[in-house]
Amino acid sequence: MGREREPLATLVYDPHQPAAAIEFLRRAWNELRTLRKVRVWTDRMRVYDVNGDSFEVTGVGYPDEAVEPLLRAVHATFSPETIHQPFHRPYKEFLTGRRYPWAEDRVM
Repeated sequence: MGREREPLATLVYDPHQPAAAIEFLRRAWNELRTLRKVRVWTDRMRVYDVNGDSFEVTGVGYPDEAVEPLLRAVHATFSPETIHQPFHRPYKEFLTGRRYPWAEDRVM
């Protein structure tokens, strides 16, 4: 198994400006190939593409409420009910590419 590469760019999360982190992730999405997965530690998250390139946001992790909108920004598949629970491994890993069903927001 190869050594993990350093992220192409890193942003320090500012709780007073959460929109900056979302904008950073959107920019990352445009600069990377097809997104593949997200790894979330207790203090950071890293978004990977199919080639193994990545972008990282430090200062926010799975115990923090602020991680949910960041995971949604990259369409990660995760459970809001369990995302903040302690974990016995170094990080939690989620696939990206979640899609919403047509008319999900409509009342039938």
